Amino acid sequence: MGDSIASGEGNPDRAIALADEGFCFRSYFGTGPTQYYRPSRAGFQGTRACGDASDSLASWQRQTAVWLNAACHRSLYSYQTRTAITLAVRNPHIAVTYLPLACTGATLREGVLGPMRARECQDSKNGSCSRNVNAQIEELNKALRAARSSQPERKLDLILLSAGANDIHFSGLVADVLIEPRTLRGLLSRSGVITGIDTSRSALRVDLPKDFRRLRQALKPLVGGDLSHVIYVSYANPALAGGGQPCPGGPAGFDIHPAFKADPERLARVSAYVDAEFLPQLKAIATCSQGVLCDDPRLDAMSFVDAHQSVFADHGFCARAATDPEFDRLCFSDKGTSFSTDFVEAASQPLTCGIGASHYRAYLPRARWIRDANDSYFAAMTYPQGLSVSQPTDIHDATWGILSAVYGGAVHPSAEGHAAMADAVLPAATALLGLSAASTEVTTEWTPRHPFHEEGAHIKRDAAPALPALRTGQKTGQRTGDGSIYPQRSALQACRSGIVTTSPSSAAVSRIWQASRELARTSTPKSSMSSSIGVGLPVFSRHASST
Repeated sequence: MGDSIASGEGNPDRAIALADEGFCFRSYFGTGPTQYYRPSRAGFQGTRACGDASDSLASWQRQTAVWLNAACHRSLYSYQTRTAITLAVRNPHIAVTYLPLACTGATLREGVLGPMRARECQDSKNGSCSRNVNAQIEELNKALRAARSSQPERKLDLILLSAGANDIHFSGLVADVLIEPRTLRGLLSRSGVITGIDTSRSALRVDLPKDFRRLRQALKPLVGGDLSHVIYVSYANPALAGGGQPCPGGPAGFDIHPAFKADPERLARVSAYVDAEFLPQLKAIATCSQGVLCDDPRLDAMSFVDAHQSVFADHGFCARAATDPEFDRLCFSDKGTSFSTDFVEAASQPLTCGIGASHYRAYLPRARWIRDANDSYFAAMTYPQGLSVSQPTDIHDATWGILSAVYGGAVHPSAEGHAAMADAVLPAATALLGLSAASTEVTTEWTPRHPFHEEGAHIKRDAAPALPALRTGQKTGQRTGDGSIYPQRSALQACRSGIVTTSPSSAAVSRIWQASRELARTSTPKSSMSSSIGVGLPVFSRHASST
């Protein structure tokens, strides 16, 4: 349960496919050029140049990223999904049933305890879609009632929860750090996109404790009155790099929009506020400590996980390394000059590095475990719809670029970050479930690497490398947006309807898939899950024996 950090925002199950050509955005604010080009969506058949407002949002949305649940941006890469899968893989003698409910944009009032607007509404074949999402607590009660129809005494073993950031307007704080032009800041402040620290602090001290009290009352009946079975997974400070020092700011990583620039002073203030006030207060609320009033602290205190925070101190959005993907090193400028400003050149080649945007790979390992705005655009390019602010009708309006970055995954953990969070959660989950820390031995085996991923491979703009077969005698699977290749659906163990169930099996090979897609790699008991991302290719998990 929870918000965008819980759902896996910024990490679609299939990243968006980008075109190497440019797409025009029209900007109405600031003193710079009124138009600029950024990579387009692959397969988009509408007008890429500015000036024609006839292209509808629906035609643009048809070429979008793929999510386990688009309305809530639920991802199979989220720490909650990874935790459930790892528990199942490490304990083949038990059945693990996982119900993903977290929703991007959710607050405790709207999303967890009450209904909310869908973040993204993709038209179905009959031309309609639901623009609202039921309350997570309502969906959870519904699922539990169904389970109790056959097992009356059944209760939930664990609830994984991350919530509270939207309640204190964290996305507004991000916008406050990033958006530079004064005219635009004024407009977005009035519409609620930008929020200051004082507004956030008021919500943290007054509203959040009240709403947590309501949440406790709603969760208690589901876990037998003992909230220790609710594992609250805290946030990590996203703006730290190099031993916990704040990121220096500047346009690097955020030059996807000309109005973006991480202001150093505002960034330092927000980072200090997160470390000194938000995170400690959140822990006190969840654990009934430091003067926070709970009806019965012995039963109302949640299990609290924050071990991952120290690991993230070296992997904020500004972290860079020589081992970063070649595309990132060549094309994402550390000076914020990644994109061509020449209208003629940018229309056919928007990146100054001269490499096509289609070579970007969302799930290669990187030093940064936090998505920056460039990552957000290149991986998801969300045009959010379930917002309280007014939205433009013209898809070429540059305001979409701001909304996409602020609400579409920027300053959220990458898949590697979620893996590190899952590592932190597993000890608490294992202890609460009464499982042994020792587990069945698991070995992993890589499938052949894509030529693009070979060390030292050179990126060629005009030549896509051939796709290798997975195994001799097997057909090559489909190519996905991150360059991974996946086997045919018939050979895989299914995760149907968003629920993962793993039962005892003596099968030599177990595979997990969703919508013809495998997760990048399963974790082994002997190594950290955060090191299991690899290059995005599937791995076979072999159990040494069946219990």
